[in-house]
Amino acid sequence: MDTIKKVAEIIKEKKNVVAFTGAGISVESGIPTFRGAQGLWERYDPDEYAHISSFNRNPEKVWMMLREMAQVIFEAKPSAAHEALSELEKMGYLRAVITQNVDGLHHLAGNKNVIEYHGNHRWLVCPLCRGKTPFTKDVLSIFPYPRCETCQRALKPDVVFFGENIPIEAMIRANEEAKNCNVMFIIGTSGVVYPAAEIPYISKSHGAIIVEFNVERTPFTNSITDYFFAGSASSFLPEIVKMLR
Repeated sequence: MDTIKKVAEIIKEKKNVVAFTGAGISVESGIPTFRGAQGLWERYDPDEYAHISSFNRNPEKVWMMLREMAQVIFEAKPSAAHEALSELEKMGYLRAVITQNVDGLHHLAGNKNVIEYHGNHRWLVCPLCRGKTPFTKDVLSIFPYPRCETCQRALKPDVVFFGENIPIEAMIRANEEAKNCNVMFIIGTSGVVYPAAEIPYISKSHGAIIVEFNVERTPFTNSITDYFFAGSASSFLPEIVKMLR
């Protein structure tokens, strides 16, 4: 409790917090991490199902995985940690969320300034004309896969597949937020997926205080983290919000 109180005092004094989130924040929402024992990559080889060349070559096969992933995302609800971040934004402490997640839960929780580094699975995009359309439950009944009305190409979720580049706008915005924040939250991320994992180091190099919430230690913990909370962010963030009220 003393550490929570200390972090709350830092936030109250410095404000200008940016949250950097990964799969761990959504586990309590019912979305397993890709790399865990229940993760998607245990059953679907990412090189075979999640590489852009695989999608271009055989979209029908890749859509088998995408349907399963979409069903999990559609059923998910924001966790207590998502809700706490939304509250911190409303209170004027949190400036932005930079997320590696594609589940759209930060938006559902009410955050307005969300940088989706790897895209959003709740939208479909045409790889050819770049036209976008919402990814709704109705799409799951379209076989073998949904097509672009203009190009007749297979639509894909508007997420970064392996072999694709991070959208330049997301990268620029994320780097700017990282440079200019006073406090960075690291929440539920392993710190091994690049280039996203560079973001907290950018914040630290510009003088930010790093507060990490993770169930286990990460490459960040011993290198740049100032305050480490071992466990789910849902156990700690609501308490910080209470202290700031």
